[in-house]
Amino acid sequence: MVATLSPAKKLVLTAACIALCVVVPMAFHAIPNAGTVFLPMHLPVLLCGMLCGWPFGGMCGLLGPLLSSLTTGMPPAAMLPAMMLECAVYGAAAGFLMKRVRTGRLYPDLYISLIPAMLLGRIVSGIAKALIFAPGTTLVGWATVSFVTGLPGIVIQLILIPAILFALTKAKLIPARY
Repeated sequence: MVATLSPAKKLVLTAACIALCVVVPMAFHAIPNAGTVFLPMHLPVLLCGMLCGWPFGGMCGLLGPLLSSLTTGMPPAAMLPAMMLECAVYGAAAGFLMKRVRTGRLYPDLYISLIPAMLLGRIVSGIAKALIFAPGTTLVGWATVSFVTGLPGIVIQLILIPAILFALTKAKLIPARY
């Protein structure tokens, strides 16, 4: 997936994913606390990294939350820096791992790339909040917000991202991996 797209297609897909970082959360934020539960911005960032590679995924992760915050006020300014770091790590790690993991089967490749990227992004977000943006954040508080509150979003990511990639491949919108 990552290596076979032209640079122009990668730029277009990255721009589309950045736009989705603004549009998708708008639907979820109509419901109170839905953003922290369903994690809608993470979907396009992870997709971008897996489709386009680590530089594009990282850039999508930085620019998506920033553009969303500037145009919609979501995420709020206090959460923006940690979310930008978290999403940048999501996109970069997903792209980096997707390029290097080659089991010979698509679904193991996807999950072996997706799960560590999701964990690494959460860890970076927790470190950023604890050290820089929200001193006093406890390990229990971080774990609760990162894994318990966001569990529905994590499950959605683990189901939707492989399904979307499979559908794009089947529709021949992206090349097959194997």
